[in-house]
Amino acid sequence: MNAETLQRELLPEGYDLRILDAHHHFWNLESEGSWPWIQHEYNPDFFLGDYNAMRHTFLREQYLEATRGWNVVGTVHCEAERARDEEVAEDEFLGSLHDEDPCFPAAVVAHASFLSDDLDEVLAGHAAHPLVRGIRSKPVIASHAAGARAGAVAGRPGSLQDERWAAGLRKLPEHGFSYDLRVPFYHLAEAADVLAGIPGLRVVVNHCGLPLDRSDEGLAVWRDGMRRLAALPDVSVKVSELGLYRNVWNRDSNIAVVRETLETFGFDRAMFASNLPVATLTAPTFDDVMEVMLTGAAGASVTELDQLFHATAARVYRVSLPNPTTES
Repeated sequence: MNAETLQRELLPEGYDLRILDAHHHFWNLESEGSWPWIQHEYNPDFFLGDYNAMRHTFLREQYLEATRGWNVVGTVHCEAERARDEEVAEDEFLGSLHDEDPCFPAAVVAHASFLSDDLDEVLAGHAAHPLVRGIRSKPVIASHAAGARAGAVAGRPGSLQDERWAAGLRKLPEHGFSYDLRVPFYHLAEAADVLAGIPGLRVVVNHCGLPLDRSDEGLAVWRDGMRRLAALPDVSVKVSELGLYRNVWNRDSNIAVVRETLETFGFDRAMFASNLPVATLTAPTFDDVMEVMLTGAAGASVTELDQLFHATAARVYRVSLPNPTTES
């Protein structure tokens, strides 16, 4: 089904769906700046599989083409692993895009290396850019669930249990920054334990907690971690990136994950995100992503749909959206 048909059949009659996309990436591979993992390197163990298809410039023009037919009123760019000595330079690049169109992006989640000796300087640099609302800094993770169970990385420098890494995390509220948590399902419970000791830090779980193992055992581990995180009052979740390793898109399983994520966190702590262009590696089209989202949210009220598709993200990332009743 195309965008028009999906909206007619899966949304309440007369409802105007507005999307504030809470997580996507922009990069310009023809300009100054460096995105090593896309331009110069290739990781055969990437969590979704082969990513050659997205190793090209992705800016507003490409984003709007991918989301054609949907009313996207704003976006939040999440750090795209630009060269780690260009963390603040990425803000400047995104600021120039914002100057061209204030909706794309409307806010930014930047990167800071918590183990860096110049962390304070980098955080201050981000704080000087008005678009930056949060930080994503990925902890060291085990390569698979068995390794996590065995404590393969626990306590290593940069891991969730590393006190220096946690000390960097605790600096974020000083700048008014939230934290984007991106770990696979088998580290969610550990993350909840660490975050419980940092009250007042606003946390956004990325990509439904990355339930990459859809077996009963894998989902049980994911479910436990998600429930522990949802028990923390300052944690919300991005309902996004449902692709599986080896570029697999499993519609029925994805719908079940969306439904359970919403049941666990509630619509007032859930926000839709496209994860474009990464989502193109598994989802056939953006329409397919939206079909899964809307089917997973079946039965939601208009208020709940507003929360999922724009209001939660606007609140968490402090984005002012135009009032549709006053738009010209």
